[in-house]
Amino acid sequence: MTRDDVRLIRTRLAVLAAVLITLWSYAAYVSSQDAVDLLRVRALADTLGQPIDRLILGLQTERRITAETIAGAGQPTSALVGARDSTDRAAAEIREFAKGRDLRLLSAGTVRDRAGELVRRLDGLGTTRSQVDTGRLDQAAAIDGYDEVIDVAFGVYGPEWGAYESGLAADTRAVIALARARELLAREDTLVSAALTGARLGVDERRKLTTLVSNQRYARTEAAAGLPVDGQREYQRLAAGPEFAGLLALEDRLLLQADTANALAGVTVEGWRAVADATLGALQTLVTSTARSSVERATPGAAVLVARTGAVVGLGLIVVLVLLLSWAGTIRRLTDELTRPRAEPLAQMQDPPNPAHNTERELFLRLTRRNQVLLRDQLSLLDGMQRRERSAEETSELFQLDHLATRIRRNVEKLITLAGATPARRWRRPVPLLDVARGAVAEVPDYHRVLIAPHWPWSLAGPAVTDVIHLLAELIENALACSGADTTVRVSGEQRPQGCAVLVVDDGPGLDAAALTEANHLLSNPPPDAPPTDEAGWWAAAVLAGRCGAHVSLRPSQRGGTAAIVLLPARLVAASDTGRAPASAPPDTPYPPARTDADLPDPNGGGALPTRVRHSGPTGPEHGRTSLDTVELPIARTARRHK
Repeated sequence: MTRDDVRLIRTRLAVLAAVLITLWSYAAYVSSQDAVDLLRVRALADTLGQPIDRLILGLQTERRITAETIAGAGQPTSALVGARDSTDRAAAEIREFAKGRDLRLLSAGTVRDRAGELVRRLDGLGTTRSQVDTGRLDQAAAIDGYDEVIDVAFGVYGPEWGAYESGLAADTRAVIALARARELLAREDTLVSAALTGARLGVDERRKLTTLVSNQRYARTEAAAGLPVDGQREYQRLAAGPEFAGLLALEDRLLLQADTANALAGVTVEGWRAVADATLGALQTLVTSTARSSVERATPGAAVLVARTGAVVGLGLIVVLVLLLSWAGTIRRLTDELTRPRAEPLAQMQDPPNPAHNTERELFLRLTRRNQVLLRDQLSLLDGMQRRERSAEETSELFQLDHLATRIRRNVEKLITLAGATPARRWRRPVPLLDVARGAVAEVPDYHRVLIAPHWPWSLAGPAVTDVIHLLAELIENALACSGADTTVRVSGEQRPQGCAVLVVDDGPGLDAAALTEANHLLSNPPPDAPPTDEAGWWAAAVLAGRCGAHVSLRPSQRGGTAAIVLLPARLVAASDTGRAPASAPPDTPYPPARTDADLPDPNGGGALPTRVRHSGPTGPEHGRTSLDTVELPIARTARRHK
């Protein structure tokens, strides 16, 4: 072994070490991020969640007593003073949170901002109280002031309270929804209590009461549907119990008499107070018990998460260090061998040089690029033939030839890409993501089984277009192969905080948990040299994703199949209004295949490639998400014209 060989081995081991350290760093970051999120959620619940619950309860009580005081034209009572003191104690805890600097909440900056806004609203509560005490504020304005503060308090809850998409996050959203439904009932209680105190229910109050009753019944039912199983059972028990029965009876009486002059007939202050207090208390107990049971169920998962983080960070670091030390020992042994005296000249120990070996890769790439130029010319010729008027049968056959040539071009460009080179076909300007998706569908067999959402409000950076087309084609072809011939594969896009996600969803049998984990591991950590046995498709997708900076992951779909998610980072995508279906086509009209031609000259000669014709169209669904209400199938332009 020569010094050059040792130097080459040292360089390769250094590269492998860098890759290994990078992979470990990424895995450690992902695992520790979940642990950090869990720590943040626990800290938020301890330092802010409970004070906000107490503040909302205090504000609800103070609001009702304030409305009763104004309706009765009386002075502040001891009950109102006590309610204000309870609210102030809870507000003091939130002010302490806004001033504190808990290290566990370094990643919860937006929560701090929303808590700061709540503190500013609480500071203005004193003005509302003084105006009530001096009679300068009417009942409606006072209630509106308290409603606004309570809405800001609920607004403190946000995405930071669900560390990652899990059962605990879903339970948390359901509990918050139930608490909001309770707030609607508390507003109804405030309105009715004030009316009973003042013995008057005006037209505006009657209209507002009707709206509140309808809204709180609907919101309560929807929130209960999202609760865990034990929470739903408890809610059903309450709904069938005497508390809710009494409330529904009084509400029905008030709604039935809402258009009469004596709308409060048959409803007393004591009767309403007993029913309202019992129902509000039962809902608050349900909110508290459901939140506690959700945390208890999530505790084993949290322990597993912490253990996994320790294993990845700790054991992974040990493995990395052991490998690095062993590689260093290998290099040291090789260097020692070179310094030992040898009985034979070094020239006699070396194999004769093989110049052909050094040029084998370059020759392979050069021949493949020539094939790429020939394929481009063939596609251009077929495109021209398709544009001429022919019979439907001839047009169909020409399109089949066009499709076969497109698939061959995909294989040629994939060979060039996997060999570490760059295909000649490339873009300089951004391309609508809809055209990219359609171009991927045009490169797979059974394209007629693929449904593409018609509205894609994004554009893709030109240098990434070729790799993303081939990446999506790999995933779409795999979805077609893994699902029945009578099923469809759906391709759509979603806005994500870190960029844009393209979803490829099939209706096949899906993957079991072990196979799904193994595939996701391969997609995140593709072997650098060659694909594993029987997994060349996933390996190729991972390599293509790595070239353009995308990330591919798999998860079960809602219909039992598999959903492949391609996350395109924000540096590759931009919001655009060009990703719409043509305006001339009705909703069920299929569109032509997205011919993914370039707008740059081919570096191997032959001039510029044809440029795509972009269409304008109607406004699609809301920005940030595609819709599958209208689907499109790639067929030839001339084929569509003759039909």
